[in-house]
Amino acid sequence: MNLHEYQAKALFREYGVDTPRGILAHSADEAVAAAQELGGSVWVVKAQVHAGGRGKAGGVKVAKSLDEVRQYASQMIGSTLKTKQTGDVGLPINMVLIEEGLNIVGELYVSAVVDRASRRVSFITSAEGGMDIEEVAEKSPEKIHSVGVNPSAGYFPYIGRRLGFAMGLDKKQVGQLATLLQGLYNLFVEKDLSMVEINPLIITGDGKLLALDAKIGID
Repeated sequence: MNLHEYQAKALFREYGVDTPRGILAHSADEAVAAAQELGGSVWVVKAQVHAGGRGKAGGVKVAKSLDEVRQYASQMIGSTLKTKQTGDVGLPINMVLIEEGLNIVGELYVSAVVDRASRRVSFITSAEGGMDIEEVAEKSPEKIHSVGVNPSAGYFPYIGRRLGFAMGLDKKQVGQLATLLQGLYNLFVEKDLSMVEINPLIITGDGKLLALDAKIGID
């Protein structure tokens, strides 16, 4: 079973994984009210469907005014979104997530999966966030980093530090990543997950790591 982005992010926050502030909306009026409550001058309108590639398909829009928030929410809600994963049929959009606009200076990739061969939860990371990880693996395999967690020992911060330095993060960001992966591991084990993916995990202008997107598969 897959979760919607807003549901996955709610679980992230329970386990100490920071996300942008966001509010779910089921209508254009609710979308505008959500933007007003969040404040600021830039918002992101995100279709809530079980499919990747939403941005390329028009399911993620940056709004620079309340009128644009209303426009994008009106266009999305009640329509269908077609991506590479949905095929020609598409998926209905019944709600949108309104999130605060952020100053993004870097994008990373982080996921956790069950490695059947080693019988471990494996973290996979890359400094090439925001791209299809399959494409990165094909064209630049050296930019993919993976570490398995020994189930008898559990997660240790050195795993996060190792992955963080491999991606070229600074000391402060490496520390944040180590804590973030601890939260993801706890979530993965306690909720019997089969997959977690953050693409992208962003670096903000003030150096914080935030899960801009969130995908969770539950076994």
